[in-house]
Amino acid sequence: MSRFSPEPPHVHGSRGKTAVLLINLGTPAAPTAAALRRYLGEFLADPRLVEMPRLLWWLILHGVVLRLRPRQSALKYAKIWTSEGSPLAVHTERQAKLLRGALGADPQLVVGWAMRYGEPNIAATLDRLKAEGARRILVLPLYPQYAASSSAAAFDAVAAWLSRTRNLPELRLVRDYHDHPGYIAALAASVREHWRQQGGPAKLVMSFHGLPQHTLDWGDPYFCECQATARLLAAALNLADDAWQLAFQSRFGRAKWLQPYTQATLEALGRQGLGRVDVICPGFAGDCLETLEEI
Repeated sequence: MSRFSPEPPHVHGSRGKTAVLLINLGTPAAPTAAALRRYLGEFLADPRLVEMPRLLWWLILHGVVLRLRPRQSALKYAKIWTSEGSPLAVHTERQAKLLRGALGADPQLVVGWAMRYGEPNIAATLDRLKAEGARRILVLPLYPQYAASSSAAAFDAVAAWLSRTRNLPELRLVRDYHDHPGYIAALAASVREHWRQQGGPAKLVMSFHGLPQHTLDWGDPYFCECQATARLLAAALNLADDAWQLAFQSRFGRAKWLQPYTQATLEALGRQGLGRVDVICPGFAGDCLETLEEI
């Protein structure tokens, strides 16, 4: 039996379609402990996410984490769950539909979306795009700043699909867009609109997802790309140096993570007696648990 997946019938001389595949991190199927156990089991088993000896982490993951964390996480997801489902899935699907509309009415263009962990999964979505006639696929992870634990993990899933595919499409991978003028302009427009309605704060905190310090030490460019995004956004808003600050949220465990920490930053600003601080999370293309509950 062949190791390759079945192919749609080849039509000689066909032009083929061009597809864009948006990829986001992932979401559980429901805000329940059982659904979180399945989701976290897939998510936290990825060696891109946790870089420690596999056997040791397997024992910790199955002996401790998946016994305690699913119930705790389910309570958090229940706070943000909507009638349409997971906010991240809802936003990503809408972004795919809006992108398809923005690209015009060309029937040779297809847009799909997938999650690195959970559903819809990347392999099944790529299979569908191929079945719809896609011969060229642009893979766009919705992570503005590149990190091995996010962008590279998405590319790993695409590579795994390629290894099982006989008739490969042309592929282009978008590594990052942390300094793209359109991205910076969109962030600035969002902030300006908020300030137009609410007035400006004493300080703007740009809070990014945190990563362990060793990722920077081992050569991951994420920290530097977050710094670049923050500087460009501050420049687009014409902010003085003392009117904004970068910080990192989402620490897990006792190891040292990228600093400054968002919580410690906000506590320090509170001790300074600032009347108001606004927080923006420029590393997220759509609202999710981290932006709706944690931050």
